[in-house]
Amino acid sequence: MSSRSAFLLFCVLALATEESLASVFSSRLIHRFSDEGRASIKTLTSSESLPEKRSSEYYRLLASSDFRRQRMNLGAKFQSLVPSQGSKTISTGNYFGWLHYTWIDIGTPSVSFLVALDSGSDLLWIPCNCVQCAPLTSTYYSSLATKDLNEYNPSRSSTSKVFSCSHKLCESASNCETPRDQCPYTANYASENTSSSGLLVEDILHLAYHTNNRLMNASSSVKARVVVGCGKKQSGEYLNGVAPDGLMGLGLGEISVPSFLSKAGLMRNSFSMCFDEEDSGRIYFGDMGPSMQQSTKFLPLNNEYVAYIVGVEACCIGNSCLKQTSFRTLIDSGQSFTFLPEEIYREVALEIDSHINATIKRVKDGPWDYCYETSVEPNVPAIKLKFSYNNTFVIHKPLFGLEQSEGVVQFCLPINSSGQEGIGSIGQNYMRGYRMVFDRENMKLGWSASKCQEDKIAPPQASPESTSSPYPLPTEEQQSRGHAVSPAIAGQTPSKTSSAAATCSFSSMRLFNSLLLLALLHGLVSNM
Repeated sequence: MSSRSAFLLFCVLALATEESLASVFSSRLIHRFSDEGRASIKTLTSSESLPEKRSSEYYRLLASSDFRRQRMNLGAKFQSLVPSQGSKTISTGNYFGWLHYTWIDIGTPSVSFLVALDSGSDLLWIPCNCVQCAPLTSTYYSSLATKDLNEYNPSRSSTSKVFSCSHKLCESASNCETPRDQCPYTANYASENTSSSGLLVEDILHLAYHTNNRLMNASSSVKARVVVGCGKKQSGEYLNGVAPDGLMGLGLGEISVPSFLSKAGLMRNSFSMCFDEEDSGRIYFGDMGPSMQQSTKFLPLNNEYVAYIVGVEACCIGNSCLKQTSFRTLIDSGQSFTFLPEEIYREVALEIDSHINATIKRVKDGPWDYCYETSVEPNVPAIKLKFSYNNTFVIHKPLFGLEQSEGVVQFCLPINSSGQEGIGSIGQNYMRGYRMVFDRENMKLGWSASKCQEDKIAPPQASPESTSSPYPLPTEEQQSRGHAVSPAIAGQTPSKTSSAAATCSFSSMRLFNSLLLLALLHGLVSNM
């Protein structure tokens, strides 16, 4: 009996399948503003009023919806975002810690800040209601700042909001008395005793779309809500000339600016920084890089992407590759110089030294072992970092020129030992001449040779008068997507991705804290 039932069921299914193959299924399409659509919507939310057909409001809403779809689906793929004052970044070498900076505008009315760019940490913080901050007068920083630096005051910004302890990104919630309290933060960095602490706030970051090497007009300005660290108290190198006006963390953490912009649908989940030989450069949010760029995958740690870490398969000097020189390295724009694993560092330094016909003479109070006093720049081969699939990152000029007193010039190999086996970090000194693409969408690092120039670029126009509504912070659902990790805040163990910003003088320069990086690569420090 059971076999007969099974046979009948099979016949019925076969007939149904044959019929379905010959059938066309249809469904009526209803426009949301049609009479039928209006009736359906009103039964659900009678409190909302819908525009009259063919009225200006009717077409405004349709266009607004189209723009949102373009941002989510098309626009972000072909446009990039830049700070409202333009994409340019600047550096003055030994002043301001050898780092690259850019001007950003925050709040309403907008206030300008000259922030350091750091791919090794997450939080954007600026001096705010200062208890202990660096000097902010332009005369103190005549080499870089042509105008006084600013201090942020959330009470003077009409768009600022308290960032409460109840938010999922407030890692210090356990230290709050009530969920409604304002979330405190403490961001610790690898330089000795260097930190920023204060309260987290939500406010507007002013940006502009950039298409086909041109900034779009003022009406295309973007007001994106981001989380900002109101840095009341800084310590260590942040009081000695490094990042006196704040720091923009560009890491993988959910609290970083790229994470907010991409999750809000304003850009592709990628950004680029370009460093030229003249101490300037560019930053673009949403840039995926050229199709012909070389690339290598980021490496996860314990199945999570927590930092921009890549795997070097071999280190070569010229066309000669050194044996057993594979290592993992952090790509960190917030670090001035480069560190290699101890054994690899020694091999590289000795090989470079063998091509130099000059005596080693260390710079007084300098951090490097291999420096040479010579009137002519030594001709040394390039350092090549080999990656998978024959991708190669070439450091064409390994040496670094230093002008001393009385016209004496010294050339140094600006590399140090990380003090650890198999672990290194590439600083921005060896990113010069490249457009570095941090492709978080595909979890890979891209690079291509570039002079970091923009031809026929329109003068950047800030538009505080723009009436466009600010884009809100990503929702809880949006925050839970992607590879992002939590920030280093609220008195926890220093973030593994926090970078070591070098100081502006050799006498107080701090080397990269390799112990933190070691803990990161072995997953011994909990994700922030």
